Amino acid sequence: MGIIADLKRRLFRWQSDGTAPLRLAQRRIFILPTRAGLLFAAALLAMLTGAINYNLALGHALVFLLAGLALVGMVHAFRNLHGLVITPGRCDPVFAGEVAHFPLYLTSERGAPRLALELRAGDESRSVATAVAARGLSEVAVPVASLRRGWLDLPRTRLATTYPLGLFVAWSYLQPAMRCLVYPQPLATPLPPQQPATRTGDHHGDGGQEDFAGFRERQPADSPRHVAWKASARRRASVAGQAVRRRRADRTAARLVADTADGPARSAHCHPRRLGNGGGSRGRLLRSTATGAGNLTGQRQSAP
Repeated sequence: MGIIADLKRRLFRWQSDGTAPLRLAQRRIFILPTRAGLLFAAALLAMLTGAINYNLALGHALVFLLAGLALVGMVHAFRNLHGLVITPGRCDPVFAGEVAHFPLYLTSERGAPRLALELRAGDESRSVATAVAARGLSEVAVPVASLRRGWLDLPRTRLATTYPLGLFVAWSYLQPAMRCLVYPQPLATPLPPQQPATRTGDHHGDGGQEDFAGFRERQPADSPRHVAWKASARRRASVAGQAVRRRRADRTAARLVADTADGPARSAHCHPRRLGNGGGSRGRLLRSTATGAGNLTGQRQSAP
């Protein structure tokens, strides 16, 4: 595998071309016959065999004329790429799952147009066709599918042409140092509903990130800096502490009922100083209970 990789690297120059403009020279252009060219060559061979067998001079002339046209087409296919200047551009960021477009600028310094050019990146099934006018500039965006977030490098790009007859294909490999930033794919969450305005001219729901318009349910795309952690903690604690507060309130009410039900006799013996000997919140609760019971009792006695 190492020998094959080294051979491909030496033969096809599979290495980065950097960010500088690239000029296609003769050592970077390859040419082979297409399927139509092979079929054309087989037809010429059959015609030549028939012309030799039947000793047809016009048959020989026709065969050599067609072969000469094929050779002229091969030269034009090579010249369609030779001297072309490719300049890499800047790729715009995309989201994961979208198609990234790598811009390339093709410049022709010759007086003849460059026609039927085709670019394809890596193993992509889609290709882009373009043409460059005489001494002109053409911009082409090479599509590459982005599957993961992060930096996406432009794979090895193939620039090919079958101009003018389609019998030969001339191509060159491009490897400019280009990459595209791929953002994570956003979640498909709906926008928060708009709130009704309190007065004419007010509009809520589309404010900026620093405008406070009230509390709402947190969305997965919200920034942690905009979450009201204290309010959220109070809301969770209120749900969990309702049962605890309810039980404490029931116990306090039961003690108050027990203290007032014993009458004035118990209230007279429950002096605050004696109750104050007990420490903590329980002593304070009993003192307040005894005082309240005495007041209620006194009001009852003074009534007619």
